[in-house]
Amino acid sequence: MFSQPSGTRFCLLVISGILILTLCVTAAGPLPTALSDTEFWSLIERISEPDGYFQSNSGSTDNLLSNENGLSTAATALSMRPKGSGVYLGVGPEQNFTYIAAMRPRIAFITDIRRGNMLLHLMYKALFETSANRDEFAARLFNRKRPAGLTTRSTGRELMSAYLRAEPAGEAAFNTNLKSITDHLTRTHRFSLSPGDLEGIKYVYENFRRFGPAINYTSSINGGFRGETYASLMATTDGTGAERSYLASEDSFTFVKNMETRNLIVPVVGDFAGPKALRAVGSFLKDHGATVTAFYVSNVEDYLQRNGVWPRFCANVAALPLDPESVFIRLNGGRSALFSPMAAETAGCAAK
Repeated sequence: MFSQPSGTRFCLLVISGILILTLCVTAAGPLPTALSDTEFWSLIERISEPDGYFQSNSGSTDNLLSNENGLSTAATALSMRPKGSGVYLGVGPEQNFTYIAAMRPRIAFITDIRRGNMLLHLMYKALFETSANRDEFAARLFNRKRPAGLTTRSTGRELMSAYLRAEPAGEAAFNTNLKSITDHLTRTHRFSLSPGDLEGIKYVYENFRRFGPAINYTSSINGGFRGETYASLMATTDGTGAERSYLASEDSFTFVKNMETRNLIVPVVGDFAGPKALRAVGSFLKDHGATVTAFYVSNVEDYLQRNGVWPRFCANVAALPLDPESVFIRLNGGRSALFSPMAAETAGCAAK
């Protein structure tokens, strides 16, 4: 069972001939305040599906970075919802951290068809847990020398501007940082990562080292698409001019760091229209009496409709625990700020 306050224990005495069996079932309690390393990894392995394939309109198959410049607007809207009791579901790379920092959920599941996305999030997990602050995190993420002048009050734009100018830390530092990441995952946490998984993490980290804060949506495949960079995304503002990215403040960064440290950001390999992953997330949440607050789907629904699997996605969403306040966050012209009620839309698409 998952770490949690003791649930209610029901026992039944079964008598058959001379055989007496006592059958006991422990009812699931509320959402855990932390998962042990074993629970976290077992949960990922149990609910994940096989590695899948996704190619975006721009030709990218990696998607190491988002390209949605409306994340601060969406984050502001999420921050206005009740904090501390909800559940966040998402897809894709780093934009999830911004939404998690804004929403302050009790647990988050990030489901993506590509195992590479799970490996990307495990790299982030190691960096969050082993970095004391945003400055150290950025230095290690991009493998850059730490610039002078940054403080805990620096804005996201100031942080990224400094690292755009920072010198590369060199090959030796890269190898040291990579070993720290893999050791943290395989020795500290004891996650059962395969040699292929470790190569996948190295591939991701090499791209962040190569491009630094100037990495964009397709840098890793040298595509022709030129969108938002990591630096520009972290400096985006909402309608009032306020920065809301997860690197905009130490408070936002620290919240995500604490979630990662408690194993409460769970990266899952799964197809939104697949037979297992989303339904298993739903079962876990139902077992713990939790309801989905927000589900960031980006523009994945476009591909589901195009591939003729939209009804399967609808059925999977219908299996999630929802209430009238549960919302989708969708990509809207490059701006992830379109909110829609999940329950009402699920009822509509299930009827089609």
